[in-house]
Amino acid sequence: MIKISAIAEIFPQLMRGFNITITVLIASAIFSYLFAFIAGLCRISENPIIRHVTAVYVEVFRGTSLIVQLFWLYYAIPMLFGIQLGSNWWTGVIAIALNYGAYMSEVVRGSILAISKGQTEAAIALNMSKFQRMRLIILPQAVRMMLPEFGNYTIQMLKATSLVSLIGMTDILYYGDIIRSSNLSQAPIVYFLVLIFYFLLALPLIWLTRKAESISKKGVASG
Repeated sequence: MIKISAIAEIFPQLMRGFNITITVLIASAIFSYLFAFIAGLCRISENPIIRHVTAVYVEVFRGTSLIVQLFWLYYAIPMLFGIQLGSNWWTGVIAIALNYGAYMSEVVRGSILAISKGQTEAAIALNMSKFQRMRLIILPQAVRMMLPEFGNYTIQMLKATSLVSLIGMTDILYYGDIIRSSNLSQAPIVYFLVLIFYFLLALPLIWLTRKAESISKKGVASG
């Protein structure tokens, strides 16, 4: 049976990792969106070199484990090439951002390609440049289509932040593991509270994703 006194003792200790979890999530989300748009646009570039180089990035990061990528950035790259990515905070952020940026780049690419070609032809008839067509016609509609998937991937990124404890970052799971290792009998309570923490953090993201789904159904022309 879960004791209130144990919860009162463990909860403040888990809260010590709240700041790391949130800052890693926010930074990872911002950079992953950036990587997604850059890679997604490069994937539809007319330049074959840009397309193929971007395809390699996308397939490598989609086809390998995030844990392996995290360890590569934190351990292997500094040892093999002498390249330091900065603090373990930056290493965690970059690993998550590169991984989910690769996945979301396909969302960007697919959403852009889903816009009716008739609209592009109409924009050409209006003598719009390629940049104007993308900025004024295609992207505003494509972004609406991307929103639900971006929301879903952001929720997954929140869960992925727990992996940064593997490189010594003091997030929520890190403190949970510390408490559990010092008192094994408290393990069920610890991981129950960790689960609750992540669920409560996910609730606003779930709500925003549902809002995004309703927005995505509006304003996208077809035909």
